[in-house]
Amino acid sequence: MQMQMAMNIQLTPFISNPRQGQLLNLNFPNKHSTLTCCAIRNSDLKLSQTQRLVHHFNPKTPIEEAVTPPTSWYTHPSFFHLELDRVFYRGWQVVGSTEQIKDPRDYFTGRLGDVEYVVCRDDSGIVRAFHNVCRHHASLLAYGSGKKSCFVCPYHILKDRFLQGWTYGFNGALLKATRISGMRNFNVNDFGLLPMKVATWGPFVLLNLEKENLSKKEVDSHNVSKEWLGSSSEILSTNGVDSSLSYVCRREYTIECNWKVFCDNYLDGGYHVPYAHKGLASGLKLDSYSITMFERVSIQSCEGSSEKNKGNYDRLGRKAIYAFVYPNFMINRYGPWMDTNLVVPLGPNKCQVIFDYYLEHSLKDDKDFIEKSLQDSEKVQIEDIVLCEGVQKGLQSPAYRVGRYAPTVEQAMHHFHCLLYENLAK
Repeated sequence: MQMQMAMNIQLTPFISNPRQGQLLNLNFPNKHSTLTCCAIRNSDLKLSQTQRLVHHFNPKTPIEEAVTPPTSWYTHPSFFHLELDRVFYRGWQVVGSTEQIKDPRDYFTGRLGDVEYVVCRDDSGIVRAFHNVCRHHASLLAYGSGKKSCFVCPYHILKDRFLQGWTYGFNGALLKATRISGMRNFNVNDFGLLPMKVATWGPFVLLNLEKENLSKKEVDSHNVSKEWLGSSSEILSTNGVDSSLSYVCRREYTIECNWKVFCDNYLDGGYHVPYAHKGLASGLKLDSYSITMFERVSIQSCEGSSEKNKGNYDRLGRKAIYAFVYPNFMINRYGPWMDTNLVVPLGPNKCQVIFDYYLEHSLKDDKDFIEKSLQDSEKVQIEDIVLCEGVQKGLQSPAYRVGRYAPTVEQAMHHFHCLLYENLAK
């Protein structure tokens, strides 16, 4: 009797008055039963509070009367996590270039939010993607990019190659797992790498994090183009967005701003170009600027200036096309060049922008032209970084809450915000 009372004295306060967010472990067989009602309510409360931030923007208000999304969309940590879940973990996302996996056994790795991935081309030429996590004890499996004969977990690598740790093939199968004698109910077929849905379109590699790729066949690129680009796919293809260009190089920038700040800057219809990019503006006829919206894509276009610099240098050509593919990918086609901007969210106040440069094959050996063009591009990027980091600081100031749209030029930015609202409000 005394023992029973003692047990009650220990347990009653623990159950009836848990600290906020504390987990109750009552040794239930179902692991989900360890969550308390308190913890669940706290989670629901945070989601509810974040959802209210979403509704501070009204997509139904005409652009002439609309205000921009509030600062919380660009600064609040919980809003950032909601975006990862509702925007980046759903639908097709560009993660790289086919140049990175030209040959069998080429691979590259990356991270989107909390998702670590590895993309590779297997021995039969099929493009595959997997969660970049060893099935033994969750070590990252591969780093960077390059070529391998297989994926070996670095956790248990020994100099003697015959004693390597868990090893996987480029088809994801577990090939070797050492020191597992005595392990019961272990089926090697259940411990391959977890697959991800992967596709290619033109020179781009895409992942879809909400679907598993259980088939050995590559995804139909026609269906991907409909899902990803909608009715803009044919327009982009006919305007030179294809795989015929020669890959030149990659440049990466880490920027102290929310990922949407960089997108907004891109989508202002050239509003800031004559003020912030005087060199770029001199090569464009800004009065010819036009903007066309599609389902999940907006295309800005502008005629090039007829005047050429000394030496007949003409980087921009007769027409420049700037395509924004929701949520975070830009394709810029101008003159003999195409470059792409992939904006990777790193946190509420930080992003990485990855630039890949492509050039018409006839100019791939013109080193002087390439160097001059890349210098001009670099100048524009540095100018934009200064602008974007200044905007982020302003967004964190108590002096600012919402802004307004310039209706004649910022339609693509408004379109972007409406698409975000559609995803986040679900």
